[in-house]
Formats: sequence, C-alpha cells, structure tokens
Amino acid sequence: MNVGSNILNNFLHENLTDLKAKGLYNTIEPMESANGPIISIGGKKLINLSSNNYLGLATDSRLVDAAINAIQTYGVGAGAVRTINGTLDLHVKLEEKLAAFKHTEAAIAYQSGFNCNMAAISAVMDKDDAILSDELNHASIIDGCRLSKAKIIPFKHADIEDLRAKAKAAKESGLYKKIMVITDGVFSMDGDIAKLPEIVEVAREFDLITYVDDAHGSGVTGKGAGTVKHFGLSDQIDFQIGTLSKAIGVIGGYVAGRKELIDWLKVRSRPFLFSTALTPGDVAAATKAIEILMSSTELHDKLWENGNYLKRGLKSLGFNIGDSETPITPCVIGDEQLTQEFSKKLYQEGVYAKAIVFPTVARGTGRVRNMPTAAHTTDILDQALAIYEKVGKEMGILQ
Repeated sequence: MNVGSNILNNFLHENLTDLKAKGLYNTIEPMESANGPIISIGGKKLINLSSNNYLGLATDSRLVDAAINAIQTYGVGAGAVRTINGTLDLHVKLEEKLAAFKHTEAAIAYQSGFNCNMAAISAVMDKDDAILSDELNHASIIDGCRLSKAKIIPFKHADIEDLRAKAKAAKESGLYKKIMVITDGVFSMDGDIAKLPEIVEVAREFDLITYVDDAHGSGVTGKGAGTVKHFGLSDQIDFQIGTLSKAIGVIGGYVAGRKELIDWLKVRSRPFLFSTALTPGDVAAATKAIEILMSSTELHDKLWENGNYLKRGLKSLGFNIGDSETPITPCVIGDEQLTQEFSKKLYQEGVYAKAIVFPTVARGTGRVRNMPTAAHTTDILDQALAIYEKVGKEMGILQ
C-alpha cells in the first residue's frame, strides 16, 4: 500500500529498480552469531572474509570481561554529553591510553570514526580555507570537508607531484587563510598505504596542516600503532584520526594530536558537544584492547601472517588482487553484475565475501574485498581458497 507523497514513492521505486538492474543494489543479511572467523547467516555456517575485526578482538574474552565489569559499575549508558556530566573517569583513562598508543600529547574520543571526520575538520577549517584531499579518501572525509565549507581541492590518488602542484597554486593564490592536506593512512578498498613521508615534505614546503585518517591502519600497521608510527612521523602529523570499531574491535573513534588541538576540539567540535558520550562498556573494552596492543604484537603478527598467506593463495590461482600493501585483499572482477554474482556463488559454497561496487569504488572496478583476521586458521583459509578456485573456474573468471 502506497502512502504519503507520490513524488517520493515514484522517486524511490524508479531509483531502486535502476540500482537492482545495474547490479548496484546491496542486500543486508543479518548474522545470528558473533562476528568471528566463522559466522552464521540464515542458519548457514560461512567462512567470514568481510569483517573489519582485523585482530579478532570483537570476541576476545578479555574485552568481554572488561565491558561486563564496567556495565555492572557504571550502567549501560553514560547518560549525558561529555561537556555536562557524561564524562566518566573511564573516558579519561581511554583518552590517556590512546595518546600514549599514538605517541601524541593528548587524544579525544568520539562515538564513531565517521563522527571524528565530521567533528575535527569543521572545527578547524572554514570558508576562508582550502583542503587538499586525496581523490580516494573515505566518504566520511569527503563529508567532513563539505561540512567545513572550505574549498575542496582533490589531488590524484597518491600522486605527490599533483599534490605539490596544487598546494603551490593554492598557496600562491593568496585566497586562503589555512590550507590542509588530508589522506587516509590505509585505503580500505585497495589496501595501499599513503605516501606519508612525501606528503609531509610537501606540507613543510607550503606550511600545510596535516591530517591522516588511519581507520584501517591503527592496529594493523606500525606494529599496531598505525601508519604514522610506521613511518616514524608521530611528531609531524597534526591530526591522527583512528577508529575503535575495526582492529580495536569495539565502537567509536578518536583524534590524537597536540594538547591545544584536543582542547579546541572539546569546545568547538559539534559531535563532542551535542552527542551522548560513548557507553561505559564500550569505553572499558576499547581501553583493554589498547592495553593488549601496547603490551604485545602477537595479534598484529598473526594478522599479517594470515593476510600474506591468503594473498599468495589467491594470486597463485590467478585472481587480480591489485596492489595491496596490507592484509586487505581485493579480488577485482570488474563488471558490477558479475561481481555480485561471484559474491553470491561464494556465499552458496560457504564463503561470506561481500561484493563492493559503485559508488563505493569506481564503475567497472567491482571487487570482492577479503579481510583475513588474526582469528582465522590456515585450515579455514585453505577451505576458502578451494571455494574461490571452484567458483572462479565455474564462472570463467579463472582459466
């Protein structure tokens, strides 16, 4: 039964039909299990290669215990925004741990990684400024830049000469009070790492503010401390953005940097000022995860071992895995409908690996993105590789 606006109903029907016809419509399958290496969907057990739970911490008993203890002491919710009485001593402890983890003076926690980019960019940049943004930056960076009302100047992906030319033009134009350069640390669709040393050189040359969103690098690169630490640049990047919902295994995000920057974000970033604080259980679990990563590289090392194993296996079968430099391993299929069909057949055979198509990636570059974790065993990965080979040959993707 149609209700409400006919204009809206027609818009929705026409556009949803178009997306489905082009293989761009994404279906969501709810899980009936924890998000581990093996998951259950619709009563079917599947090898899970789509999770961002890189280190397996989302199901780690140490985090579970920390969350339960915090809930029993503090309740299930913080009860207010941070600036009223929603700041618990747990939040302070988490932020101190994050600053130590990222090798900065201070840090501030937010409700999500997306919120970090909405908060931090617009708190510092405005209509009198310009932002140089890698063309493959995450959607949250793009939206954060738009919210700031600064002039957005995209540069070609990982192209330092293009960045330098555009930084020079922006600086010499005299039109902008401040200029920022923003990049992901690890690009989530291709798994490549930003050229941070070269970006820092350009930033020094033209006095640019530096901003790195390391959502897919924190816990993964730099022996766990992230891409900035990987390059030894902790004292040369103004904004280090991270998430608590990928390798850390919980939910939330953070900005790490100089103390004055964090003080400014506490009084001027809107998601901090106008959203209820992270819940006690989440904060305690995230803190425990940071402590684990600071005390041992065991999970980090296992993640890379599994990532390299899967890469070698898929490449030897003949799949196009792109130029990933991290455990993120795309199988680039190309055509959107073929990619969707490939993912569907993997699912039928027992592997959950979601199709990634436009607008998340460029048209004609559809891929299944594989995310091995520290929790996978070699036996599980071997089973997945056998299924990839079977489906790839049946569909004519492999010869």
